[in-house]
Amino acid sequence: MLVTGLSGAGKSSILRMLEDLGFETVDNPPLSVLEEVVREGGSVPIAAGVDARTRGFETADVMALLGRLRQVPGIAPQLIYATADEAVLLRRFSETRRRHPLAPGGSLGARVADGIAREAALLAPLQEVADAVIDTSDLPLPDLRRQIEQRFRDSGVGGMAVAVLSFAFPKGLPREADLVFDLRFLRNPHYDPALRPLTGRDGKVAAFIQEDSAFDPFWQRMTALLDPLLPRYAAEGKKYLTVAMGCTGGKHRSVLLAEMLAAHLARGGWRVDLTHRELTRPESVHKDQAGAGSPMPQRAGDGPAALVSPAGREAPSSCTQ
Repeated sequence: MLVTGLSGAGKSSILRMLEDLGFETVDNPPLSVLEEVVREGGSVPIAAGVDARTRGFETADVMALLGRLRQVPGIAPQLIYATADEAVLLRRFSETRRRHPLAPGGSLGARVADGIAREAALLAPLQEVADAVIDTSDLPLPDLRRQIEQRFRDSGVGGMAVAVLSFAFPKGLPREADLVFDLRFLRNPHYDPALRPLTGRDGKVAAFIQEDSAFDPFWQRMTALLDPLLPRYAAEGKKYLTVAMGCTGGKHRSVLLAEMLAAHLARGGWRVDLTHRELTRPESVHKDQAGAGSPMPQRAGDGPAALVSPAGREAPSSCTQ
């Protein structure tokens, strides 16, 4: 694993998380030394941080290294690119009072912004070819760790890994999503006082949603779309795919559909990780959630997201990429 990206975007954190998963990690080794170590082989996977701090760093050299390693039998190098919004990076550098490695002197204000812009331009070709682009702008460390574990925990297993995620639209689109399905056209259990404190994993909530006449046609069309689509993504070399299911509260409709989709994909032989974003946040934990019913299994196994938003009630008034 080659880990690169913008300074302050979390490369060091990603390396530490990979180390926890059993990778042998090294930060900013000379590329010639790294290539020699990788070619020597061994049973322990290697994760290396490579960025603009390396003396004589050239984007073309990193891309050439990846090309050479891909020609070696038994080696499947992957490139992880960490990024974040400029405002977030500026705040992080301000809080730590660290100097940006490409800033033209000084450590704060416009000079840091200049360094961020220079680094982004320098690394842009690597972002274009990265196997995984991870945006940490509003990603807490526990959520970053979850993403890293989902994607790289079974790094020795071939094939594409699929992450299924439920979320609430008002709390923001998941930045890691490749495909987003908007479920706000389905009937909402929130307006039933008896169902409001429960979740989509509860049988009563599931029955309520599935009674909607639009549910079965949508489910059939969604799975008919995804079943042939996923093998094509895998055939093109995509290593990770995140399918996000959104509703208003991220607690009922999206949770049910995410559970169902994860089970459906697992039956189809895909490696699947299931996460309910809002249920893992403290404000989403309700005292009635525990023991609400017989829950389904918790686990059944980068660029702008493609938004699939069926028309219907509760449709969003606007949508921005």
